[in-house]
Amino acid sequence: MSQQLGGQPIIILRQGTTRNRGEEAQNSNISAGKAVGTAVRSTLGPKGMDKMLISGMGDVVITNDGATILKEMDIDHPAAKMMVEIAKTQDDEVGDGTTSAVVLAGELLKNAQELLEQHVHPTVIAEGYRQAATKSLEILSKIAITVKPDDHAILEKVAETAVSGKGAEAYKKLLCALVVKAVTDVADPDGTVDIKHVNVQKKTGGAVDDTVLIEGMVIDKERANPGMPKAVKNAKILLLNAALEYKKTEVSAKINISRPDQVQAFLDEDEQMVHALAEKVIRSGANVVFCGKGIDDVAQQYLAKAGIFAVRRVKKSDLENLSRATGAAIVTSIDTVTPADLGAAGLVEEKKFSGDEMITIAKCKNPKAVSIIIRGGSDHIIDEIERALHDALMVVGVVVQDKKVVAGGGAPEIELSLQLHRYAATVGGRNQLAIEAFAKALEVIPRSLAENAGLDAYRHGCRDPGGARGGKEDFWPRCIRRKTHRHAKDRGHRTPEGKDAGHFKRYGSGGHDPAHRRCHRVGAVRQPGRDAPGRHAAGNGS
Repeated sequence: MSQQLGGQPIIILRQGTTRNRGEEAQNSNISAGKAVGTAVRSTLGPKGMDKMLISGMGDVVITNDGATILKEMDIDHPAAKMMVEIAKTQDDEVGDGTTSAVVLAGELLKNAQELLEQHVHPTVIAEGYRQAATKSLEILSKIAITVKPDDHAILEKVAETAVSGKGAEAYKKLLCALVVKAVTDVADPDGTVDIKHVNVQKKTGGAVDDTVLIEGMVIDKERANPGMPKAVKNAKILLLNAALEYKKTEVSAKINISRPDQVQAFLDEDEQMVHALAEKVIRSGANVVFCGKGIDDVAQQYLAKAGIFAVRRVKKSDLENLSRATGAAIVTSIDTVTPADLGAAGLVEEKKFSGDEMITIAKCKNPKAVSIIIRGGSDHIIDEIERALHDALMVVGVVVQDKKVVAGGGAPEIELSLQLHRYAATVGGRNQLAIEAFAKALEVIPRSLAENAGLDAYRHGCRDPGGARGGKEDFWPRCIRRKTHRHAKDRGHRTPEGKDAGHFKRYGSGGHDPAHRRCHRVGAVRQPGRDAPGRHAAGNGS
């Protein structure tokens, strides 16, 4: 790009730089966003297809997880990168719903392009979309159903919805039960759930059915010394974030030795220093020690003779989880240890998994940190199960924290579409066009679910006799529409046919989703790359 000054061109940008603006730039950005949405659309739902991704190094990833697919894709276009940010935000905040968020964003861009071709100004479209998103959050808040954190049946259905469609679906009963148990164990009294306190370990070998939940911790370490006991019952656990070895000088030092006996005296003093540290551990009453730093060989010998089980160089995150699981305090100095600082566990044992030694801390009383050991025949299977477990842990944690769920299977999207069409008629003006475009875009979720299940969405389409769309043909499959009717009945709402339906206790037969997942998805596509709106459907008032 250049400007003329006195007849001479002034080069502002680097030679060869191209500049797009106006309609050309809009079309380029919209096309890039639509392409990303189209790329992952076929993976949506329980019948979605998996994608095989091969990196330049030859690494193969097989998954239908939207966030993983977009993370593995080498995307350069700035608009397309914003779509990846939508998936990343959804994954970080909710854990699931990444594919549907990207698909919805792509459909919103497609409908916006149609409005641009009708000479509707981008500012009007953006304002209409914001109005529709705000209204959608209000509607979701009304149709969400309150769930008690101890309602394991509903929580397991929420977990099944997250696991469905992934490689772990064949084992969803086992995995969902483990997920619900893990989340309810680590939940704090105020309902806060941090899945970092669920330690997931992967070990190739065995069957997926061998995946187990340990009510305590599993650490990928082994005993510091083979002479130590291999298992300790009724363990008294000391968590030490200090080294059990003699201190080295922090500056360069030189010692002049003039007689041979001084060498032996120097070595004996080193051993006495380490022996004193080991004696302090022994006098503390602990029979299991997890040390965040090193343990000297001499100290290992003394601890082994005393029958103490010791593990060295334990990660800080593992020490924190051990503290939550056993009730022990993390001590930074061996001189300050008291009996109240010790934790307890029914059994601490070194076990072998797939040929590797691991430390299990089990039978803890009221543990606030647990571990899941994933087993499987290959790395691909284990990786896919890990992704499924991550999604399920996140969404169940959101439900336990927010205590709200909505129906799955595209039912909320159809309900939103219906009510947004009616709302648009009350707004009027050009904003009405944008709100209707937003409502129409929501239909892409149930339509994609039907198409990926092998149904013909157009052939199975049915009319809307309620008048929200003037009786025009829409693309809602009857199977999805029936679920929406059940959803309306469960809430005591009027069905799309306009008939009153009593309140039924049975909440449909399909999947369930966290209400916050739907709310965040709407916010993420409205403002990609920015913080999503508060948990309106969670009743937090934020």
